Amino acid sequence: MSFSRKNRSHQLRTAICGLLVGFAAFAAGCTLSGTPKDAVAAPQQAVTTGSGAKLSPARDTPVVRAARAVGPAVVGITNKAVARDWFNNQIQVEQGVGSGVIFKADGYIVTNNHVIDGAKEIIVSLSDGRTVNGKLIGADPLTDIAVVKIDAKDLTAAPFGNSDEIVVGEPAIAIGNPLGLEFQGSVTTGVISALNRTLDISDKRLKLIQTDAAISPGNSGGALVNADGEVIGINSAKMAASGVEGMGFAIPINTVQEIIGQLLDKGYVIRPYLGVSVFDKASAARQGYRLNAEHGVYVQAVTLRGPADLAGIQHGDLILSIDGTATDTFTDLRNAISEHKVGDIIKITIDRNGNKLELEAKLEEIPRND
Repeated sequence: MSFSRKNRSHQLRTAICGLLVGFAAFAAGCTLSGTPKDAVAAPQQAVTTGSGAKLSPARDTPVVRAARAVGPAVVGITNKAVARDWFNNQIQVEQGVGSGVIFKADGYIVTNNHVIDGAKEIIVSLSDGRTVNGKLIGADPLTDIAVVKIDAKDLTAAPFGNSDEIVVGEPAIAIGNPLGLEFQGSVTTGVISALNRTLDISDKRLKLIQTDAAISPGNSGGALVNADGEVIGINSAKMAASGVEGMGFAIPINTVQEIIGQLLDKGYVIRPYLGVSVFDKASAARQGYRLNAEHGVYVQAVTLRGPADLAGIQHGDLILSIDGTATDTFTDLRNAISEHKVGDIIKITIDRNGNKLELEAKLEEIPRND
């Protein structure tokens, strides 16, 4: 295809005009430093200090903004238990103080199960100085999560982030009450040190966020916050050992939200069970026995008409694996079961008197007492 000189001249003029218009539009949208006008943030509302002085932009850091956003949603929780005095009269004693995070403006608070465990009375201390009684809605010892409700409205609720999106090295801000209410609302900072840390705590295996933000007794149940002012975890534990510093752990908020949903709906968490009582080498030794097996867990008892019983598992069997995953400890067995849902069919490899057998069991919901 060919073009006349007139057409080529017209196209050239059109192209030049387009470039000039584009450049003019670009120049109109830029400052002298080259930053587009529409990218310049609108002037922020001046933040003042306690004395009324204005806080400069340099001092109004992400940590300050995160503390300002989430701090009012962090509460103190006092666990009061019942004891007896010298005259055998019942008296209430303070069993411990922890932290909690308001996640609904009408008074719903998430905390650790160990903060409220065994409490006869729960006292919630709000950031504005008010003290109110709390009611336990539900608790899950396995994940160490509990939900408490107070009779209050229009509270500041903390925004939840997405713990699946956090990365190692990003800022981490812990807000809570280390060592009790005397230090209520303390803020410490650090970074996300690691993700998916697996810890065995009291026969529970948890996947946690590791941080070097200082976490002390009393911080349990408090908030781990990112630089956007979103809660990404619930502080739960600190590695306490001689010479160990800067190793705190939090339950990922995505896990917390799943547990919260079930606790609000049912008051407990639905989990599958196999219906066996087992010994591993460690638990057998604690009971004064010796387990003469290199692999597997020993079946001490089987729940009548439970999944294991219906699958044909018997007293004295060794459970070697679940779906190909070795089960050499009680924790291995429980974790293998917890990877499934109620109604799932699992493949179980057992050793019965030296013979290996392959069985199938349909998992059921853990029975609950009324």
